[in-house]
Amino acid sequence: MAANTTLRVFRTLPEIGAALMPFAAVQSFMRERQIDGWLIHDFRGSNAILSRLVVHPEGKRRFTTRRVALFIPAQGVPTLVVNPLDAGQFVPPHVDAGLGCNRELYISWREYQDALGRLIRAAGSTGRIAMEYAPGCSLPAVSNVDAGTIELVRSLGAEVVSSADLIQVSIARWSATAVENHALASVQVGRIKDDAFAYIGESVRAGRAIDERAAQKFIQDRFASAGLEFPDGPIVAVNAHAGDPHFDVAPSGSSPIRKDDWVLIDLWARVPGEVNIFSDITWCGFCGQKSGCPAKVLDVFYAVRDARDAALLFAQESWKAGRPVQGWQLDDAAREVLIARGLASGIRHRTGHSLSPGPMVHGLGMNLDNLETRDTRLMLPGIGFTIEPGVYLAGESPRGFGVRNEINVYVDSAKGPVVTSGKQDEPVWMG
Repeated sequence: MAANTTLRVFRTLPEIGAALMPFAAVQSFMRERQIDGWLIHDFRGSNAILSRLVVHPEGKRRFTTRRVALFIPAQGVPTLVVNPLDAGQFVPPHVDAGLGCNRELYISWREYQDALGRLIRAAGSTGRIAMEYAPGCSLPAVSNVDAGTIELVRSLGAEVVSSADLIQVSIARWSATAVENHALASVQVGRIKDDAFAYIGESVRAGRAIDERAAQKFIQDRFASAGLEFPDGPIVAVNAHAGDPHFDVAPSGSSPIRKDDWVLIDLWARVPGEVNIFSDITWCGFCGQKSGCPAKVLDVFYAVRDARDAALLFAQESWKAGRPVQGWQLDDAAREVLIARGLASGIRHRTGHSLSPGPMVHGLGMNLDNLETRDTRLMLPGIGFTIEPGVYLAGESPRGFGVRNEINVYVDSAKGPVVTSGKQDEPVWMG
């Protein structure tokens, strides 16, 4: 039972309503790596990648009841295998000739399996089929296809390989518009960050009461006035609270900010729209002069700064030399600096996360991680990420503190990794 139509296939979610997904780039990438096809399997919304590649025709959230599979061959036209009961959620109100994919309908499980088998066999001779899978679940952000479906595809004659880098090539890349809007957001977020530290410093020097919540609201109000989109946050953390990487500001009764306090601000926002990329930065400041800042705090700040620069330098020099770079290597470059400074016990998280289009601040591309996972995804042109090493000493006498230094990086196809945000090389002195 088969039928053909043409589907609008997008890089991002429905409300973006913009460019078609670059099948050519994905297919070229597969051919370079001798992958015959990419099979995106979904059951009742189990695979978010499908909804990022093929949007609902009316811009709604999709509620499917049966299995759906999008098969993208290394050469030729993609095919969507879908049950008639769910097919209406994939058929658009209009057709773009030559820019969509075929549709094949199935009813029985045998028809579904037969369709997958035919597509896999027709795709090529290597039998290598990419899926949302990582050996040993080494990349949990990617590995979301159930083991039974992997077994099924293998029984059809395929060797299943990871789609991790295909996800980067397709939906983690920044469009030209996203690059421009990220630059705009970075300028505004940087300015609002400066205003927030100035607001805190002025309040402390004048003896006016100020706490974490007041500073957070100040930033939120400035984001709103600038027309920026932010899903939550920001983090404004004082002293020991800065030693908690995911500190959440209390809606009431948050800690006051006083003279000689250490303040960490992590803030993120973007030009509205899921095609756009968040500017996500973290800076630290001291409510006093440099002469009054504890030596331990300064030592940790400079170590974290140097770790940030080590990861950036490794990325840039590798690009210039034409050496492939994986996410775990950038993490190691930063953490080795912190370990050498005797700060290994204060490391609580990976060095950075992906920045990509979509609903989340943390994107779907390469993370800088050899701590929580060993991220073997490549640093590819067109993707972005944060570099944000941190050291967290919440139990340090007498008050505890933490330092994080976060910048944003975009991998330009000509220039390589370029910093798109401001870089903090000294604490903000608010005395």
